[in-house]
Amino acid sequence: MILVGCAQKSDADPGVATISPAAQPVAAVAAPVPREACLGVADRGIWPDLDDKIQIELPAGLTADRVTARIDERHRVLVLQIDGAARKAYPLGGPARLAVGSRVLQLRPGDRAELAGLLTAERIATGAAEHDRDGDGIPDPLDVLIGAKKTVANADAYTPEAEGYIAMAYPMGDVPRSIGVCTDVIIRALRNAGIDLQKELHDDIRRARSAYPMVKGTGDPNIDQRRVATILPYFKRHWQLHTSRLDDPADPLRPGDVIFMDTFPRKPGPDHIGILSDRLDEQGLPLVINNWTDGTVTQEMDLLTFVPVLYRFRLPP
Repeated sequence: MILVGCAQKSDADPGVATISPAAQPVAAVAAPVPREACLGVADRGIWPDLDDKIQIELPAGLTADRVTARIDERHRVLVLQIDGAARKAYPLGGPARLAVGSRVLQLRPGDRAELAGLLTAERIATGAAEHDRDGDGIPDPLDVLIGAKKTVANADAYTPEAEGYIAMAYPMGDVPRSIGVCTDVIIRALRNAGIDLQKELHDDIRRARSAYPMVKGTGDPNIDQRRVATILPYFKRHWQLHTSRLDDPADPLRPGDVIFMDTFPRKPGPDHIGILSDRLDEQGLPLVINNWTDGTVTQEMDLLTFVPVLYRFRLPP
C-alpha cells in the first residue's frame, strides 16, 4: 500500500494470514499503522511550502469522553476538539473508512487509527467553524498553533539584523523570512489565521492612544509590533487573559496560548514572548515556540521550568 502526499508508506498487508514452518495456522497480526507525516489539510496561511512538515500531537491517554468533533463538508475537514477547544484538523476524502454510528468517514489510514477509539456518533456535529477568519475550515486558535509550528519548521535565525529596525510593507508587512525575533513568531503565527497584528495594533493605537504611552506620535508600523512592551497593551485589550500559573486545574495551559515571559527579573515587566506548543517536556509542561536570543533559531524549547510567565493570553471567540 502506498499513500500519496505526506502520508507514510507501508508494504504490509494485514489481511493476509501467515503459516508457521510447521504448517500450523496462526492468527494474522496487523502491524501498527504509523501516524501520518503531516496534517494534510488545506491551510490558507503562511508559507504553504511547509504544510507537509506540520503535524500535531494529541495528549497521551486521551479518552473519548473529552473529545468532540465537527465535520465541515465544504472544506472537507474534520476538526477534533478536546475539552471544548479545537486541537487538530484532519482531511476528509482518504482511502480508509471509519464507521461512527451511521456515519462513514473517509480518512487517511494513520488518521483512522488515531481517531478510531476517540469518536462517538453523539459527539460529532456538522457545519463550518464559528471563528475562521481566513476561511480555510480551521478554527482561528488552531490556525495560530499551526502557524507557530510553521515558524519552527522555517527556523528563522535571530540575528543582530533581525533585532534592528527594518522597513517593511504595510499592511501585512514582514521582515525577510530567513530572520526573526521572538515577536516575529507571534506576528507570523497570527497571520496564519488571517490576523494581521501589524495593522490591528496600529488601528488600536489610533483608537486608544493613551493605552500606548511607549509609542511616539502616531506609531511606526515598521517596528511597534516587533516590540514586546508595545504589543502587551493590545493583548490586554483584545485577547482573553488567563492565569499565569502553570498548575491551575480550573484554567489549564492550552496549545496556542500566547505567553509573555520575564527573562530579566531585575527589570520589571515582560521582555520575551512565545506560544505554547502541543508537545510536552519530561514534566508534562508544554514546550514554548519562540526565538530565544541572538544566535538561535525559532524552535520549541523547555522554558516553563525556569522562565517566569507574567501573562498568558488566548484568542477570544
